Amino acid sequence: MLSKLKRSSKRFLALLAILPMVVLILGTIYMLGMEYLEDSPRTFLQSIQWATETLTTTGYGADSRWNHPVLALFVIFGQFMGQFLVFLIFPLLVLPYFEERFEVRLQHALPPMTGKVLFYRYGPAIESLLEDFNSTGSPFVILEEDVELARNLRDRGFDVVFGKLVDDPQILARVNQAQAVVTNADDHANASLTLIVREHGFIGPLYALADDPIYRQPLIQIGATAVFTPSHVLGAALASRASTRISPPAEGMHLLGTKVGMAEFRVGAGSPLAGKKLGDLHLREEHGVSVIGQWYGGVFTTTKGPETRVQSGAILVAVGLHANLEKVERMAMPIRRSGPIVVAGYGAVGKKVAEMLHDAGEECAVIDRISVPGVDVVGNVLEQSILDRARVREASAVILALSDDSESMFATAAVRDYAPEVPLIVRVLRAPNTARLYRSGADFAISVGQVAGQILAYHLLKEQVMHVQNRIKFSRLSAGNLSGVHPWRSQALDQTGAKVIAVEREGDVLVEFADDFTLRPDDVLFVCGSTNSLERYQKAFQPSSAAAAS
Repeated sequence: MLSKLKRSSKRFLALLAILPMVVLILGTIYMLGMEYLEDSPRTFLQSIQWATETLTTTGYGADSRWNHPVLALFVIFGQFMGQFLVFLIFPLLVLPYFEERFEVRLQHALPPMTGKVLFYRYGPAIESLLEDFNSTGSPFVILEEDVELARNLRDRGFDVVFGKLVDDPQILARVNQAQAVVTNADDHANASLTLIVREHGFIGPLYALADDPIYRQPLIQIGATAVFTPSHVLGAALASRASTRISPPAEGMHLLGTKVGMAEFRVGAGSPLAGKKLGDLHLREEHGVSVIGQWYGGVFTTTKGPETRVQSGAILVAVGLHANLEKVERMAMPIRRSGPIVVAGYGAVGKKVAEMLHDAGEECAVIDRISVPGVDVVGNVLEQSILDRARVREASAVILALSDDSESMFATAAVRDYAPEVPLIVRVLRAPNTARLYRSGADFAISVGQVAGQILAYHLLKEQVMHVQNRIKFSRLSAGNLSGVHPWRSQALDQTGAKVIAVEREGDVLVEFADDFTLRPDDVLFVCGSTNSLERYQKAFQPSSAAAAS
């Protein structure tokens, strides 16, 4: 019977048994001491009353002076024991017992699972995805093995089941009803869950998030439908953001040849561009440069008309003749695209980043606290001497692939202060910290939850996969419904966010347009924008696919 009780219940019962014994012992000693040391006898009941008052610190009444030093020391000991009882034993033993009695009990078996997704173990990789599930009203259950985390998740309103899978596989008795299963534990626990789930007759999709790609095939062999390694996908996203060799800044730019270029400019607080509207800057009319959009807070937004305001601290993406881009460089700070790429942190993500950069032929310097093969500079990224040795001020980009968000925030602020002009790309562990990293000075911050969430949302919520970065694309299209208008003076075109960069007419490619220039039906346009803005352009102007060259 006792073996089935919880630990807090056993402690409480032990306390109830010990307290009367302590009162009896103290009362008996006090009775004997008052009789033989103070020569002032007390009855047994009076002595028990004294012991009770002492232990509960409620007072003494008539017994408040003792002359014999031995008895006085005994009374002092009893007083301290009473304080110990109130301030230590009571909150440690009594309160946990009553909390367990009145708190909402955690579930210890799966509820009916029809139409629900089971997530095994909570963590940063599924944090963003669960927010999507909540926002769309998609039902799910979390099986968690950490009791404190399970209570926290329950208090946040999640449907949680607590239990140790290895000790009690029957927790998953209803898993065969589930719509899908996602396992997010360590690789060995993922394997155990996969086997147990299949043993219970689950035949639906089971997706595993693995730490190491070497476990992909074994997990599939024992029953996983698909295995993803979010940390490696995150490393690839970080590397591609830093290197144009891995992922070019704009798809299809080769269509314009070498005449037109694309550049990125950081808008400093003291820049004449900061805080101004594009319509007031007249960059296209006076400088022949089209601003495609701006990166601000890690989000790329296309410009939509002259009312678009250039944010201080943003990174502008502009297209135009190389000579014209140089004019705008004098108004803003150009982003350097030469020099080494510095990677701070050589864990699983950092190793993947460095591996991809080396494979792409990039010059790469790795900083880490531990001297292991692959680390070029050993030390703390917060120290200026370490940043000097890694040539951070000369870098084309800095990637912080640290494993702690607090450390990343501190390092972001330190690197931004040391090298304010260098693009700073930061790995985020927990998605809610992304905004804090931007406030610390990051140009781009990507979380493992964002990466894993996008992968799983495609399979579980049937959402279209969104790219981690909103890449810019050039398309060669017909004029369509834009015929008869000036390519830079169409409000409808501005609203799409796409820009006409050049016009091919009678074999010539025109990149600058006089005030009286109008588009002809047979013109071929070079249109630039994000994937979304180009989709809006297609809907608004319906360029003929037959006339558009591929």
